[in-house]
Amino acid sequence: MTAPNRIVVLDGYTLNPGDLSWSALEELGPVNLHEHTAPEKVLERAQGAPIVLTNKTVLTGDTLRALPDLRYIGVLATGYNVVDIAVAAELGIPVTNVPGYAAASVSQAVFALILELANRTGDHARAVSAGRWAKSRDFCFWDAPLVELSGLTLGIVGFGAIGRDVSNIARAFGMHVIVNSRRTVEGVENVALDDLFARADVISLHCPLTPETKDLVNAARLARMKPSAFLINTGRGPLIDEAALADALNRGQIAGAGLDVLAKEPPAVDNPLFTAKNCFITPHIAWATKASRDRLLTTSVANIRAFLAGTPQNVVNPKA
Repeated sequence: MTAPNRIVVLDGYTLNPGDLSWSALEELGPVNLHEHTAPEKVLERAQGAPIVLTNKTVLTGDTLRALPDLRYIGVLATGYNVVDIAVAAELGIPVTNVPGYAAASVSQAVFALILELANRTGDHARAVSAGRWAKSRDFCFWDAPLVELSGLTLGIVGFGAIGRDVSNIARAFGMHVIVNSRRTVEGVENVALDDLFARADVISLHCPLTPETKDLVNAARLARMKPSAFLINTGRGPLIDEAALADALNRGQIAGAGLDVLAKEPPAVDNPLFTAKNCFITPHIAWATKASRDRLLTTSVANIRAFLAGTPQNVVNPKA
C-alpha cells in the first residue's frame, strides 16, 4: 500500500554523513532513509513510494516503468544524468535538481588546486616534516618552480554560476580571464575553445557533460596548451581523456593538473593519472563543505514542498 507522501532516500550518506539534520524532510512525510543502495535493491526499496530521492543511485527507464506509484524524483545534486528523464517525462514524473548550491565551495576548491600547483604547499610542508629544511644549508629551499598568478591568463570552459565565481576570484589574484561559453558574456573575453587552450596559463573546466563535451580535453587540445600551463577539473571526469592527460603530464607537455573528478568513481587502482607527473587528485570533494551540503538539503526539501503545493520548481524535464 502506498503511504501518502512517503519519501525514500536511496543514498543519503554523502549528503549527510551525520552532521546535518533530516528533520525538515521528515516533516513532509514518513522517510525511509538508506545510506547506500545497491543496483539490485533499487526497485525493492522504491516500490510503493510516491517520492524518491537519489544522488548517484541510477534510476533507469525500466526501473521507472516498474514503479507505478512514483510521482516525483528529486536528485540530490545539480547533475541529473543518473535518471532517465525522458522516460520520467513520458510517465508524467517530474525530476528536480538543485542548481547553484555548491558554487562557492567548488570555486574555493578550484583555487586550492591552482595554488597547490603554483606553490606546491603540500609537497614543501611534507619536506619540512621529513627534516629537509632543518638540514638545509640555506635559509629556504624549493623543489619546483613557484608560480605567481598575477598577470597570468585563466581560461574558463563553461560560464555558469561556478565559472563566474571562479572568474571573480581570479581577478582578485590579478589574473586575466578568458572564457569559452555558448552564452553571451558581458565584460569577459569569449573565445573559441581551441584559442582558449592555446592562450591560457591555467584552464578550469566548468561545462556540463554531454556527448559533445565528452573527452573535450584530448590529445589534440593538450598539444595546443603551453608547456607551463595547468589544467583544473572540478566538473565531470569524462570531460578529459585520462590516458591522453597522463601521457601529456609524463612527457612534460603541460606543467600540471589538479583534478577533483575522474571518469570512473571510485576509480580503478590502475588509473594512469595516479602515477602521472605533477598530478594532484582529490576525491570528488569540491562540493562537500558542510555549508554547501546544508544548502543542498534545504533546497531539496523546498523542491518537494513546491511539488506537493502544485508549483514544482527546478524541474529538469518540464514536459512531465
